[in-house]
Amino acid sequence: MINKELLDILACPKCKGELKLNAQEDGLVCDKCKLLYEIRDDIPVMLIDEARKID
Repeated sequence: MINKELLDILACPKCKGELKLNAQEDGLVCDKCKLLYEIRDDIPVMLIDEARKID
């Protein structure tokens, strides 16, 4: 589970927009870029090249 304080300060590395926790709580979603940044071992992977496109 990601810390609420950390979630508040994280931004999308591509557009610098807001990120929100997805329903499964295993990734961070940028609605503007339509990207999912996975959370692995409680650490968000904030690399654009590793982000997954979402619909």
